Amino acid sequence: MGLRLIEQTAPAAKTTTEGADKLVATCLAAAAMGDTNAYFDLGVAFSTGSHGADCDLIEAHKWFNLAAAQGHEEAAWCRADVADEMTAREIAEAQRRARQWLIAIDRRAA
Repeated sequence: MGLRLIEQTAPAAKTTTEGADKLVATCLAAAAMGDTNAYFDLGVAFSTGSHGADCDLIEAHKWFNLAAAQGHEEAAWCRADVADEMTAREIAEAQRRARQWLIAIDRRAA
């Protein structure tokens, strides 16, 4: 379940920090199940510093990269936009984190 869907179904009281943290936690759980939209929504959260996430372009790039690798076209565009604001080292770190995520997911599945 992605942030967009959660936002549409969440009551207005979910605008608190606790509610925002829950949105990110829900997307992290969905991402652990391989949900491409959750990857994208986490990229949005980290790129904008919203929904309880700090603005972190390395994390944003990581999540957009994971979504783009699964065919999410908008994520590919967002990854490129974020990359324009990053150094080569930051991009390399984001790619390393994406690989680590995939390795961890594979280990859990085994």
